[in-house]
Amino acid sequence: MIQPADLRSRAEDLAAPLPPLMAAADHLASTVLLGEHGRRRAGMGDEFWQYRPAQPGDEARMVDWRRSGRSDVHFVREKEWQAAQSVAIWADPGQSMRFSSNSNLPTKLLAARVLALATAVLLIRGGERVGLADMSLPPRSGELQLLRLAEILGNPGEAADYGAPEIKGLPAHARALFLSDFLGDLAPVTNALTRAADRGVEGAIVQILDPQEEAFPFEGRTIFDSVGGTLSHETRKARDLRDRYLDRLAERKAELADLARVTGWQYDCHHTDRSASAALMWIYQALGRVH
Repeated sequence: MIQPADLRSRAEDLAAPLPPLMAAADHLASTVLLGEHGRRRAGMGDEFWQYRPAQPGDEARMVDWRRSGRSDVHFVREKEWQAAQSVAIWADPGQSMRFSSNSNLPTKLLAARVLALATAVLLIRGGERVGLADMSLPPRSGELQLLRLAEILGNPGEAADYGAPEIKGLPAHARALFLSDFLGDLAPVTNALTRAADRGVEGAIVQILDPQEEAFPFEGRTIFDSVGGTLSHETRKARDLRDRYLDRLAERKAELADLARVTGWQYDCHHTDRSASAALMWIYQALGRVH
């Protein structure tokens, strides 16, 4: 079991080099609330944005008399509209995610959960609300929410061979982040992203793979067992399977990329032997992109 404090420490170390992430909020709807960062639009808030000439209907208290005294026109001091975005995260708890081909590499599960919490650190520092896609932990802001996330992510519990995203109660027009190897049945993922898109939810999917799953370096007699122990396949000529396996993997990546494109999401593939900081930077840019 991953200790929440250890997971939090790893996530914060990973997030440290990046500035606070402010998720794009072009569709706010019911997720609008006062936040700690501006949207460069006139509205409620504390930060000055711009002066504009007074218009009929403006209250006298809105006029900046000092600025107006320098001209023959009355000016209103506008403030920025401040809004916090709800962001929901799903980190696949499936047994397949607990695979690592090398003791020096993290499991896909650990890589996904560190990235998930590092993203949450950046979002919450930027004034956003973060929660879990299944709404077992609704989006909230603040340091206490990070502790709750670390507690849940550090205790994945029992799971099936392959996880499926849950989006029960996902707020309309929110943002979302899905992290998984996406090697199981793609139908639940397609269903989740389609339903999310129908609610105006946009986000990012990150496929996390072990380098061995990309290379398929097997030869001769080989027994393939699923991590959960429910599936097994024996072959005497593993090398003969390589081309077919790599073709299937390429097809799966293409399917995920196409699914992301048609639903307005972003897709990327991260390998556990590569820089986690690079993956976090990609997430930072994907969630922060205004559509």
